Amino acid sequence: MELFLIFSILITLAAFFSFINIKFLKLPSGISLMLMGVLVATGVIVTGYFSVGFTEMIREKLSLIDFSEFLLGILLSFLLFAGSMHVSIPDLKKSAKSIISFATIGTLISTVVVGYSLFYLLSAFNQPIPLIYCLLFGALISPTDPIAVMGILKKTNLSKNIETNIVGESLFNDGIGVVIFATILKIASDGAENFGIADIGILFIQEAVGGIFMGLIIGFIGYKLMKSIDHFQTEILISLAMVMGGYSLCHSIHVSGPLAMVVAGLMTGNRGKELAMSDITKDYLGKFWEVTDEILNAVLFMLIGLEIVIVSFDLSYLTIGIITALIIIIARFVSLYIPAVLFRFKKVFGTKSLFIMTWGGLRGGISIALALSLPQNPYKNILVSITFVIVIFSILIQGITVEKVIKRLTP
Repeated sequence: MELFLIFSILITLAAFFSFINIKFLKLPSGISLMLMGVLVATGVIVTGYFSVGFTEMIREKLSLIDFSEFLLGILLSFLLFAGSMHVSIPDLKKSAKSIISFATIGTLISTVVVGYSLFYLLSAFNQPIPLIYCLLFGALISPTDPIAVMGILKKTNLSKNIETNIVGESLFNDGIGVVIFATILKIASDGAENFGIADIGILFIQEAVGGIFMGLIIGFIGYKLMKSIDHFQTEILISLAMVMGGYSLCHSIHVSGPLAMVVAGLMTGNRGKELAMSDITKDYLGKFWEVTDEILNAVLFMLIGLEIVIVSFDLSYLTIGIITALIIIIARFVSLYIPAVLFRFKKVFGTKSLFIMTWGGLRGGISIALALSLPQNPYKNILVSITFVIVIFSILIQGITVEKVIKRLTP
């Protein structure tokens, strides 16, 4: 009953702040909800100076929600499926070379650059952390968050090519980032001496390739079932089963659920809509997942803002976080520029387009969830705190200004 009460409060706050935003602020919904969540959390913290019991009560209630499990185990499957349903496969095919390069090589480059930069930065602040944990941080913070990215881009006027690359890369580098994170975490837990190149290759193939393969199977089964009937209520139920049953199956056989949901969503939103659904089903299915996406996004961004209450901050963490946020922007540009030069599609993009992709590559709930999923160790608190600072900086600073940046850099 307590969890129901907490989610009732979250939904009520999200509804109220969404109303305020639509009526007055007119910001992208994710930005407004996160901003309001941060303000509420700040209010709780300030009130705590006068009533310690009040802050402790809020922390106790929020701790009932395992944010990492809630996002990675529940929300992520719905949000990735819903987001990928709106992406055109023909558009993805046109940009396949750049999307794959950015999502794989780019994420790896960013992981290394951010990891080593944090290692030396923390040493300069006399708070050294082993390099393997800095690389682990690089892996969790490098993927751009498709949930945040797609919500912000709805209000911008980007060219189709750049928008497809930003959305496509964010959908796939999320899954790749989780695989890299899991691999480095395995190395940190077992010791580098017990984890060879062959082990890394096997884990990557199992997680990434296995996830894509499972997504194809889930998408194909859903497509066949939908094609054999014409009943929109049942077809919506089938799509829910694809997400919930499919994601649970991926988790149980240790393959990448996020990648599976992206592939299944792409198949449902393209081949499924074209060949397996009537016009009525297309309409109802599309609206169902659009509303589901909006509601879950509202809960997620509100919860991210409120989660600040349970994080321990001090001034040095805030300073390190802001410096790291700036380093991540540079690392993001480098991780896009190098693949663009290596695979000879830089002329197609141009430096301005790469900078738009850099500034529009937001970090969000996935990074926080991965940070919170770290096992308890002496370094977890500082890594979680830095992650929160970076995500707040990314969504509130980059998110609010990305539309102006795009207008300034596009003719």
